[in-house]
Amino acid sequence: MGRWQVLPYQAPILPIHIALLRTGKVLVVAGSGNNPSNTSDQNLLNACAVWDVTAGSFTRPAIPLNASGHPLDLFCAGHSFRSEGHLMVAGGTIRYDPFQGLPTALFFDPGTGNWLTKPSMHHGRWYPTVLTLGSGRIFALSGLDENGNLNNQPEIYSVTFANGWNAFPSTSRIPMYAQLFLLASGRIFFSGGCMGSNNGVGPRVLTIPGTFSQAITETPVSGLAAANATDQATSVLLPPAQAQRIMILGGGDPSGIAVNRVAIADFTAATPTYATAPSLRFARMHVNAVLLPDRTVFVCNGSRMGENTSTSMLPAEIYNPATNTWTTAETPSVPRVYHSVALLMPDGRVITAGGNPSRGTNELRLEIYSPSYMSRPRPVIQSAPTTSKYGATITIQTPQAATIKWVSLIRASANTHSCDTEQRLVDVPITARTSTTLTASVTGRSNIAPPGFYMLFITDNNGVPSVATWIQLS
Repeated sequence: MGRWQVLPYQAPILPIHIALLRTGKVLVVAGSGNNPSNTSDQNLLNACAVWDVTAGSFTRPAIPLNASGHPLDLFCAGHSFRSEGHLMVAGGTIRYDPFQGLPTALFFDPGTGNWLTKPSMHHGRWYPTVLTLGSGRIFALSGLDENGNLNNQPEIYSVTFANGWNAFPSTSRIPMYAQLFLLASGRIFFSGGCMGSNNGVGPRVLTIPGTFSQAITETPVSGLAAANATDQATSVLLPPAQAQRIMILGGGDPSGIAVNRVAIADFTAATPTYATAPSLRFARMHVNAVLLPDRTVFVCNGSRMGENTSTSMLPAEIYNPATNTWTTAETPSVPRVYHSVALLMPDGRVITAGGNPSRGTNELRLEIYSPSYMSRPRPVIQSAPTTSKYGATITIQTPQAATIKWVSLIRASANTHSCDTEQRLVDVPITARTSTTLTASVTGRSNIAPPGFYMLFITDNNGVPSVATWIQLS
């Protein structure tokens, strides 16, 4: 059986944004935290924390200042990891009611624990989506601009661009926090999951042209049931990434009622469409899904109705792609709705945090889920490479080599608002073994595994994973 544990300490700020760093520590960002009274310089300066989960402690890096000398408000930015392990954080909040977006772009350096200011985007983005491409460049889409209008102009960041960012012509009204996935083809799939209204824009594949003067091509993907119930659904690239199957689950309809709809699109098909899959056991929006190293999907958080904590004490659920079945797991102690997050740690546990059912009501308790494999004898990685090139062969030392079923790379999560464009599990096929070593082949395709840092897990024939080591893929 799995086990939930509420930690004996709390988060110092509301964990609206959360990202696992290559150091094994967790970056937590609140910004003004959905509270306009928190926009004073002192509050914004202290609006992020680095959580050492092992030590149970927090450090508080200072937020950078704008041109006027005031700290930036990173509430409702977007984020994804760069190849060297820096976290790109783009956008944020200029003002409340009506909301307007910052054009700011920053890096957080896990090594120094400091923020780095980068060239700003062309226009502001509040509730944007940020996605790392196979080239290592960063793609930004949607969000409200500096005037409070939907920013329909996608753009790409690269250190090789003179001004940092180059923009494309406008797209259709792709919604805020659009759940985007990099496909093996290099195209991008919008799963349909989003924050708030989908603006009548359904799932679609985006094809990036070779020049910035051309518009991105949009190809609709049909078959999604309950197509208007995508508000704070969540989506995942099912393991392994090579299978190219994307699942959307849960979400709320325009009246704020959650659904238990699950659908899967197979991108190895000539014409991908959604097909309905077995439903969640519990309808939920504000939902999070975490890929586990036993290649199942752990689903937690959320509510049957909007920001209603009285309908949010829902058991977790686990989906097994191999059997296409759901299993009900244990029930957490802390209700989590809007602004809740979850991510996988290198030891195989899942941390959950946040919850903000109304302005000024902040859930600061932290809870960790230990899957059932945590209580079983686990394989051990004695040594493994810390870097690898695409297409390379790696050797892993383990006394359990004879019983290892999988070698997996799991990209660290960076999530907010049920949206996580980073998360993916990449199979590293075992090509040879001895009694104490595994030889495995790393993918040669950067669109399957974008450059950067991954957790390297080995998992045995009983579905029990090791503790991960870190490896940088380039």
